[in-house]
Amino acid sequence: MSAACDRPAAQLGAEVLHTSVMVDEVLRWLTPVPRGSWIVDGTVGLGGHAAALMSRATESRLLGLDRDAKTLALAAERLAPFEGRCVLRQADFRHLDVEARACGAAPAHAVLLDLGLSSFQLERSGRGFSFQGDEPLDMRFDTRQPLTAADLIMRTPEPELARLIHEYGEEPAARRIATRVAQVRARTPIRTTRQLAELVTSAIPPHRRTRRIHPATRTFQALRIAVNDELGSLEAALPQGAELLAPGGRFGVIAFHSLEDRLVKHAFRQRSRAGWEVLTRKPLGPSDDEVHTNPRARSARFRVLERGSTS
Repeated sequence: MSAACDRPAAQLGAEVLHTSVMVDEVLRWLTPVPRGSWIVDGTVGLGGHAAALMSRATESRLLGLDRDAKTLALAAERLAPFEGRCVLRQADFRHLDVEARACGAAPAHAVLLDLGLSSFQLERSGRGFSFQGDEPLDMRFDTRQPLTAADLIMRTPEPELARLIHEYGEEPAARRIATRVAQVRARTPIRTTRQLAELVTSAIPPHRRTRRIHPATRTFQALRIAVNDELGSLEAALPQGAELLAPGGRFGVIAFHSLEDRLVKHAFRQRSRAGWEVLTRKPLGPSDDEVHTNPRARSARFRVLERGSTS
């Protein structure tokens, strides 16, 4: 699926539905962009970073990818002022190189991946990314894929489910949660976010819960990562993003949890041995002011890689 930047979308503007994180830092590190060069946003989302980059790089072109058709439509609305300079395609960024070459966007001067969920996905998509309401346990970015979170919960053997929750959610009570899931699903289907959130909470003794986050937070993260194979996509995309760069081009990645950031750090470090340069010795975080106005930005970590002239 592809879209022109003037494609009609939802009634609420994308800028109302989501505030992109670390926009100032993205502009500082990924611009200026030479005239006629390409910018590739592999997670265009609702178009916040893309719109900021296009406003700054007034003679560049943009390729924006996203797995979520609904957010892509909203991005098209937001990017309508840049009609003729951008191409949007529904695609997983694990296919970054193929998509860029198909659109003539290789090499690119700037490549960006923002690995966070949008406020729209959390609050308005109805796909169960959040447990604040009671929604179907879906969690798919791309609804064309068959596997949902409910399928995963109902079909995954207990030991494998415990491993997923422990590995992807870094949840200490993973085995307890998996055991509780197995007990409940033997009697009744687990189909909604409220069911799952209550089930997870009941599996964790009160003295082991933390006030900082809801007891179900890590389990929901783990299921979302597993359903969408997010770490597999990231592992595939990182070398492609580096290779896609023109000499002097930069690749920025915004990660939101340690699993993602660790993959980015290691991939960038490996590239630094082959002529690329890691420009951020430590990951950059959001400013205190940004965290105050947008608390969801607090866990964001931004790393930047630059391709040398001889690499």
